[in-house]
Amino acid sequence: MRVLFLGTPEFAVPTLKELIAFPQTEVVGVVCQPDRPSGRGKKVALPPVKECALEHNIPVYQPFSLAKQPEVVEELNRLESDLIVMVAFGQILKKAVLNMPKKGVMNLHGSLLPKWRGAAPINWSIMNGDTTAGITTMFTDVGVDTGPMLLKAEVALTEEMTAIDLAHVLSDVGSKLVITTIEKLIDGTLVPIPQDDSQHTYAPILTKEMGIVDWTMDAVQIQNRVRGLQPWPGSSSNFKGNALKLLKTKAKGDHSAEAKNGTLFLEGQELLVACGPSGRERLQLIDVQPASKNKMPASSWANGIHLKSGEEAFD
Repeated sequence: MRVLFLGTPEFAVPTLKELIAFPQTEVVGVVCQPDRPSGRGKKVALPPVKECALEHNIPVYQPFSLAKQPEVVEELNRLESDLIVMVAFGQILKKAVLNMPKKGVMNLHGSLLPKWRGAAPINWSIMNGDTTAGITTMFTDVGVDTGPMLLKAEVALTEEMTAIDLAHVLSDVGSKLVITTIEKLIDGTLVPIPQDDSQHTYAPILTKEMGIVDWTMDAVQIQNRVRGLQPWPGSSSNFKGNALKLLKTKAKGDHSAEAKNGTLFLEGQELLVACGPSGRERLQLIDVQPASKNKMPASSWANGIHLKSGEEAFD
């Protein structure tokens, strides 16, 4: 089966590797986002999927927009693919591409559809406090993650897992799910299942503003956002005019004493922050990163700035 692969980030690489190794598929081309500057030095970096494709001598196409570059679509059409497999590609497909392959466009989506349709399902699953996450193969249609479902795989979500952790797990599980789905497609046992639209939830794109901690939220909610907003935009709060990134936290529940939201307390080796509607809840800061510095234990940061427990607070 001739497969055209659409994907860009590291999350998509395991699936591409599985397709390359699978005896019944031939990857005839890879489409990914253009090379872009990355890191502090703004050095142009290749998308991880492109690096993988070049290592295996697979042609790579990098349109800034398939919808606005019909000449690229025509070139892809000449590859005569039987199936398009899409994993975190980053562009919405129009009919010209959806109608291209003989057997349709298969997408790997990072949630248990119809829950968390949209751009950031992994992040929103964690921010929502879900205890179960998963991944779904589906046929893509003109809607946003509305096409018929094919196969699903569930994974347990622990209180420690970040969006980075979950993405790594789902990337591996999903790559194998794609192969199983293709096997069923080839042998004729694959049964598409329409989504129940009444059960859907939406996972919109993340924004930088989401990373600013709201200390009126309860401790568990804040912890879930710290976990879910990694690696971008991350979570931070201002202390004396400087942003402090919160990398790892732990909800400590109710405290007997009420305090102003955002007030910092040192209790032994623990750095706690008052939060919640009443100011009685506490969030423990475990790992932080001050501006222009490396990650460090929160207690070391507090000692370094000579924190006055109970007298100082986040802005």
